[in-house]
Amino acid sequence: MEYTTLGNTGMTVSRICLGCMSFGSSDWREWVLDEAESRPIIERAIDLGINFFDTANMYSNGESERVLGNVLADYDRDEQVVATKVYHPMDEDDPNSGGLSRKTIEQELEASLDRLGMDTIDLYQTHRWDDDTPIEETLRALDDAVRREKVRYVGTSSQWAHQFAEALHASDRLGLERFVSMQNHYNLVYREEEREMLPLCEREGVGVIPWSPLARGYLARPHDAFLETVRGEYMSDGSFADRIDTYRAGGGETINERVEELADENGVTMAQIALAWLLHQDAVDAPIVGTTSVEHLEDAVEALEIDLSDSDLAYLEEPYDSVPIDGHE
Repeated sequence: MEYTTLGNTGMTVSRICLGCMSFGSSDWREWVLDEAESRPIIERAIDLGINFFDTANMYSNGESERVLGNVLADYDRDEQVVATKVYHPMDEDDPNSGGLSRKTIEQELEASLDRLGMDTIDLYQTHRWDDDTPIEETLRALDDAVRREKVRYVGTSSQWAHQFAEALHASDRLGLERFVSMQNHYNLVYREEEREMLPLCEREGVGVIPWSPLARGYLARPHDAFLETVRGEYMSDGSFADRIDTYRAGGGETINERVEELADENGVTMAQIALAWLLHQDAVDAPIVGTTSVEHLEDAVEALEIDLSDSDLAYLEEPYDSVPIDGHE
């Protein structure tokens, strides 16, 4: 395993972060694993040196947090870096179960701590931007959570660069805890973050931990076989279908074919090439990799050993064309 510091925090994290969206309950989404199936993957991640785990209160309606907490309880808590998120509604009958008001943050933080079985969350992230709550209120609530030692660091996720700049400025102006990390949508077939967000993060010393590094699996297999998987079938409906269309639109099919070509030449998987490309990006600290098998987890860790040449990187990047912004909803 390789390690890095998360932004300018000084906190050390593995260069692969295990995403826990696929752990919880298949009642939520059919490809999600229950605790008995999730445990071997989380335990193998620890064996491989992964110390960074990302979940959210909304994943399996809280069950992902509970599963992760149950497994990590068997290990030294001080050796793990646990991240979770708040924003999406948790109870359709409770309008205060979602958003980023002080009330929501305080009650949902306590619920996450309870499910995780922890006294403190290492990285507490706002899952999306809340248009209905002033950023100052959100930041004050998060700052109080740090001061009460319920949270060590605060981070955020997909939003416009001007919103993130506003949040950082508000923290500086009011003397409040800053967002130390940005969890954003970034991969070989979706690179719109390179225009504004990544330069902003580099300038401000903010850690970058991309979600969907394999484009929801689109970069893990030939494009004409993607929809044959269980998750691919799930992605073929609704807003997720629009995302796959986005991945294909900006030269995505050609990029997919070039990933397959380089994978064959190097005797590795397509997923490993796609992850290796992301790990070669200077702004990226740790891609968030979700998996439903130990084998795919091990493949992800082995991607750290792949050295892509400048010509390889250029070959993979060349077909890309601008696509509509996706992932802020």
